[in-house]
Amino acid sequence: MGLEYFSFADLWSPVMMVVSLLIILLYSLVTGPWRERFSASEPVSKKRQAAFIAGIVLLYLAQGGPLSLMGHLMFTFHMTAMAISYFIVPGMLIYGVPAWLWRSIFSRPFWRPFRFLMNPLLGLFAFNLLFSVYHMPANHDWIMTHYVIHGFYYFVMLGAAMISWWHIMCPVAEWSRLTNLRKLGFIFLNGLLLTPACVLIIFATTPLFSVYNDPEVWTRAMGYCISGNSAEFLSQFKGGPAFFSLMAPTDDQQLGGIIMKLLQEFVNIAAMYAVFMQWYRRERAQDDDPSFDHASSSRLNNV
Repeated sequence: MGLEYFSFADLWSPVMMVVSLLIILLYSLVTGPWRERFSASEPVSKKRQAAFIAGIVLLYLAQGGPLSLMGHLMFTFHMTAMAISYFIVPGMLIYGVPAWLWRSIFSRPFWRPFRFLMNPLLGLFAFNLLFSVYHMPANHDWIMTHYVIHGFYYFVMLGAAMISWWHIMCPVAEWSRLTNLRKLGFIFLNGLLLTPACVLIIFATTPLFSVYNDPEVWTRAMGYCISGNSAEFLSQFKGGPAFFSLMAPTDDQQLGGIIMKLLQEFVNIAAMYAVFMQWYRRERAQDDDPSFDHASSSRLNNV
């Protein structure tokens, strides 16, 4: 793809690398030596720690590592980075943070005015709306060529994705707002709502996004990814993004849409399986407990 033309800083974003390492260090301290400072804290399993650290590393690779730069060269890599950032990473981060730490952070009075953000309907629609609006061609090109807006929009989408996945795998039992049956419906609708945007991209017969087809727009977008005199540096690549692309623009666009949808469906199927098995194991445990009040449980689950 011609990545040899770019510097280490262009490919690996040292600032985001340092931020990611600091987050991992802080997490390791809070769940390790500093754990006793938190009330009702418990040891965090190696599995949870590995999930959180892997989630941060994946987010860095998608938004700060080579995949981020490649996402400005080909639409396929752009969609791959988005799928990793918003379908895979949120669940890993939520799972990696122990329940006692979630309680310690979000039980504070400061968060009370923001509780409306945790409404399941908002969690269902917010990310899908943000994603769909972003991938309207004119919006996409404008956001990609305005660095501050681009960074802010990606941060908001990550927050919306975290809220959406929170309702599916809520790690704090008393904060869960959905029964297992409703979680299955939530996952199904989540996949359904993203389908129109993916279909638009997959079945388009002409290139939709100027960032990947117009050398002038591409140069403006790339200017935020590389150091030094970006216009002079990029002028050596005749044809702009076509110089780096491995396929025709329409094929690249269609493949990107397919990868996005397939990865979402794969993650959704895995989530539905996990929710169903959790439901099944709980029902089996209750059936084996003669003191369990099934009538009361049924009424509570229908609230």
